[in-house]
Amino acid sequence: MVAYEDNLAKMLAVWNTTDEAEKRALVDAALEHNVHFVDPNHNIVGREPFLKMVSQVQAGIPGAVYSRRSRIDIQNNHCRYHWAIHMNGQQLLQGFDMTEVNDAGRVVKVVGFFGPLEFEGA
Repeated sequence: MVAYEDNLAKMLAVWNTTDEAEKRALVDAALEHNVHFVDPNHNIVGREPFLKMVSQVQAGIPGAVYSRRSRIDIQNNHCRYHWAIHMNGQQLLQGFDMTEVNDAGRVVKVVGFFGPLEFEGA
């Protein structure tokens, strides 16, 4: 597995564990210390705020399962991929992330969007 793929898998795994030590180890391995995470509900910088945000989201929808729903496309250290959140076999939310990684494959920035992006016109 290529470093950026491994680190994106680790970042996703953070959302799927409630073990605080495991979350910490995954974040420390995959994310830069000053990671910038933005989505419609959050705009945070740093590993500590990232961990706090994940725990808050997990508390709001306990038992949810987070998964990547597409391959990872990469160009010039910028990745894009689709993801979804499911609970009890039902999709709660789908979305799309644009993620910047450094040359070592560590996550520097995540810009997340909720919902599908519909095409216009023909």
